[in-house]
Amino acid sequence: MKPFRQLCLLLIACLAVHARGADELLPGARRILFLGDSITHSGQYVEVIEAYFATRFPERTIEFLNLGLPSETVSGLSEDGHAGGSFPRPDLHERLARVLEKTKPDTVLACYGMNDGIYLPFAPERFAAFSNGLVRLRQAVAAAGAKILHVTPPVFDEVKGKGPGYANTLDRYSEWMMAQRATGWEVADIHTPMSRVLSERRKTDPKFYLAGDGVHAGELGHWIMAKQILLHLGAKDFATTESAAEMVTQHPQGAQILKLVQQKQRLLKDAWLTDTGHKRPGMSKGLPLGEARTKAAVLDVQIRTLTKIRAPSAGNP
Repeated sequence: MKPFRQLCLLLIACLAVHARGADELLPGARRILFLGDSITHSGQYVEVIEAYFATRFPERTIEFLNLGLPSETVSGLSEDGHAGGSFPRPDLHERLARVLEKTKPDTVLACYGMNDGIYLPFAPERFAAFSNGLVRLRQAVAAAGAKILHVTPPVFDEVKGKGPGYANTLDRYSEWMMAQRATGWEVADIHTPMSRVLSERRKTDPKFYLAGDGVHAGELGHWIMAKQILLHLGAKDFATTESAAEMVTQHPQGAQILKLVQQKQRLLKDAWLTDTGHKRPGMSKGLPLGEARTKAAVLDVQIRTLTKIRAPSAGNP
């Protein structure tokens, strides 16, 4: 009986560790709101993060809402002649109260900065607008009873993009954000890893890039963003993983789960943007929110069904 008792105790210990692990990333989170500009609206990094939680912690029920809005700033700034003079950049603070009221998140992930320096060399007045905008965002999120994780801006590539000196602007914005950790801010750094990858890869391949236009990251860039955010949150099981496709192979149904997550996210984001309202012209209205959420619920059932299908020899991830 002694070996059997030891085995039982070992199984109980393993289950306890897994239960703790399931809730150690974003503990207690049930509805996570992503805010940002066109890079967030594009959404690949959001999809990877949701797929990670689905494949690792299927017992958790978390709603991931992407309300990123193209062209948006947290600073309220807009350059002369933006979009050919057809509209100024939208200001997050114009819609923030409505978004928080309608989505009621318990956690907010916010990635701003790329548009906030207006693609110009560093200037104190533009930096002040950016930093003040982030402070106002923090205050609004706290007043709504939610937690906030700030994300440094992605790297700007001056070789591919238009904005001499702008890479330094975002370097300085990111450095300031990281310094706020000392004052209690939670900040995930994607800027430094993206800058490092761009610099190192270009040494051996001068044509290498993360963003074809210098701004909007492609698949690799979004993977770096998702990976660094998850590592910041405490994920430890894929530090050497090199792509989202490789990440999801750690679950036997991972590739299909990621596809369903992508379908769901792309179904919901424009519906939520339309329902909460914004001043950015040219956006797809999407489905009415109620209809979109009904369709998304069907996809959620499919995702949850797949997460329970394990390989015969597979243990807990």
